[in-house]
Amino acid sequence: MSTGVPVDQVANGQTFLDLVLRNRFNRIILDRVCDFGFDDWWLTAGCLAQSLWNVSTNRPAENEIADYDLFYYDPDTSWDAEDNVITAIAELLSDLPIRIEVRNQARVPIWYRQKYGIEYGVVNAASDGIDRFAYRTTAIGLRKDADGYRLYAPFGLDAVLSGTISPNPVLPIRQVYEAKTARWQSIWPDLRVMPWPDDA
Repeated sequence: MSTGVPVDQVANGQTFLDLVLRNRFNRIILDRVCDFGFDDWWLTAGCLAQSLWNVSTNRPAENEIADYDLFYYDPDTSWDAEDNVITAIAELLSDLPIRIEVRNQARVPIWYRQKYGIEYGVVNAASDGIDRFAYRTTAIGLRKDADGYRLYAPFGLDAVLSGTISPNPVLPIRQVYEAKTARWQSIWPDLRVMPWPDDA
């Protein structure tokens, strides 16, 4: 299980949280999903970083966010189990005009090789999916529980706050990194994108 740490124990954690929660959809998702019953889950990826970049460039916090990624971990890797969760979360958030991507991280190794041609590796926690993002900058998870907000940020928050995109070549998915960063830079042109390392 990935527990993360309280926001106030992460360098720049409160600043990050304040900016991310300017996006009302992030706030609503966190408020509602905290009571859903997940043991191990994170709101993660673009919906966090892009909310911050929007605020820092004086745009509406919700601007140009394609989807909201919700990772959870369930050892039941059946398609039906995940589909039931996807349906339940869709109902929970049905009043929001956004796209929610809900994925059981335990199931990722089942389909990853067919999609990308490489092995994903063993998954034991929802945070394993965050660890394997192609970009360190958005490898951040946020959730809310009875004690407040918790962060999972294995590479810290400095890069996302400064608008510097750096690769995470733990998996050889250069094409994913380059395609996604090209889209981001077309929307937020002030982002500084570091190149994928040639020896990765």
